Amino acid sequence: MLKFDEKKLLDNLQGGLELRPQINEVVDRVHNEGYSNVCWLGIGGTYASSMQAVVHMKERSAIETFYENAAVFLTTGNKRVTDKTLVVISSVTGSTQEVVDAVKKCNEIGARVFGFIDKADAPLAEMCDYTISYPLNEQMKFFMVADRLMNLNGEYDDYEEYYSQLDKNFAKDLVEVYKKADGFAEKFALKHHEDEMHYFVGAGNQWGATYSYAMCYWEEQHWLKTKSIEAQEFFHGMFEIVERDTPVTIHVTEDSQRALSQRVVDFIPQICANYTVIDAKDYDMPGISEKHRGNISPFIIHAVNDRIDVHIENLNRHPMEIRRYYRQLEY
Repeated sequence: MLKFDEKKLLDNLQGGLELRPQINEVVDRVHNEGYSNVCWLGIGGTYASSMQAVVHMKERSAIETFYENAAVFLTTGNKRVTDKTLVVISSVTGSTQEVVDAVKKCNEIGARVFGFIDKADAPLAEMCDYTISYPLNEQMKFFMVADRLMNLNGEYDDYEEYYSQLDKNFAKDLVEVYKKADGFAEKFALKHHEDEMHYFVGAGNQWGATYSYAMCYWEEQHWLKTKSIEAQEFFHGMFEIVERDTPVTIHVTEDSQRALSQRVVDFIPQICANYTVIDAKDYDMPGISEKHRGNISPFIIHAVNDRIDVHIENLNRHPMEIRRYYRQLEY
């Protein structure tokens, strides 16, 4: 497989899961000290992960939780962020200016900030009340925070069972998804690596990832034009510009909003002959119970998308690390 290091991937996924005791220590302390609400704060990809965390919690929990764009927070503020708020952030470099400035504002308000900062010596890491440094696995980290909050609030009876399965099986099962998806991913990349425009549809706990995949991967890293749309909004405008040859990809998960994406899947053959369905249900995770598959669906689709990216990068001879403008110009 192209650019695939099985051991490295397995170690990285397992390492992410092994952060749970550190995460729980922080969340338990916040819970014991008391908090009023939870704000997931980010921009770009971290804003997308924040969307996923909120969707993950909203149907299960009475905890007040919301996501906030760091740049909008700086211009407009949010009165729900107080000295009783837990603010959760993530940053790879620890230097994204909007996030740095937003955390400064949170510090001034007195909110407690829990940061996943990959670069342990970044100034942003020191600005957080609690910091954990470990690369990648952003959605996993956010979900672990959300799950512990709900568990402590008496809203997640299956918490121990679920994480027992993840600890034992998630990493090795997901590595197999990467392997199974590679053939499909190569064919998809060959078909779409030169698309003039590509549309991505998603819903539920996948929506943030769909939004991020279109923007942070295809646009930012591949320089391919895209539009992302929530499945429930597809029928309120976008479908009028879909024609026979319009490239459309629909991400379908197994969470409670599956029906929203499935509705698009059922309809689209009437108007389009160039659509693709990426359905988490098509990939086995034998170590995870059926009732928990909705939680892990975004990770399955992420694995498929990862393999697509590798093949597009190879076909277009454009390393994904190269940017034209991002962090290259003043803006």
